Amino acid sequence: MNKPFSPACERNKEPILSVLKEYGIHEGRLLEIGSGTGQHAVAFAGHFPKLHWVCSDVKENHAGIKEWLKEAKLSNIHGPETLKVGVDDFPDKRPFDFVFSANTLHIMSWKEDKALFKLLGKRLREPALVFFYGPFNYNGTFTSESNEQFDASLKERNPSSGIRNFEDVESALLKNGFKLLKDHEMPSNNRLLVFERQPH
Repeated sequence: MNKPFSPACERNKEPILSVLKEYGIHEGRLLEIGSGTGQHAVAFAGHFPKLHWVCSDVKENHAGIKEWLKEAKLSNIHGPETLKVGVDDFPDKRPFDFVFSANTLHIMSWKEDKALFKLLGKRLREPALVFFYGPFNYNGTFTSESNEQFDASLKERNPSSGIRNFEDVESALLKNGFKLLKDHEMPSNNRLLVFERQPH
């Protein structure tokens, strides 16, 4: 099969990588939720050779991810594991130090988003870090015209999809034991939100 290709992944990989490097993700275990094409895993894992990067996604995306991983031949990328939010638990019982997820919260329904936050709260221990990349609204307002158009196109495909409010995401994660460390401004009206698991 031809490898799937995401132009968005290609565009955003360098800005995301520069932020990830700020947070000392050099070793341990990272779970990527919604690996999509597998491009992010391949783009990032090589920069952190001691980090075990575990890809996960719904079953139908596994074939494409495998193509990217096979070509990259990186020994520290694992998976893809099956993880359908709201249905599946983490792929294994060993603790993860980091979770990374790009462009997933606006694809999933808000109910699924909340199920994901609950799962993170249940499975992650202090001081695990969670990285969410994508567009967010602030005070219920779009940050750009292009985001407003993107939101309309998402809802056309699936009325449950849509750009999430930053305040709702922060509040839901707070309820599940996380605090916001930083809200990074990214190119193309995107953000990278970094949360840390608090003691419990």
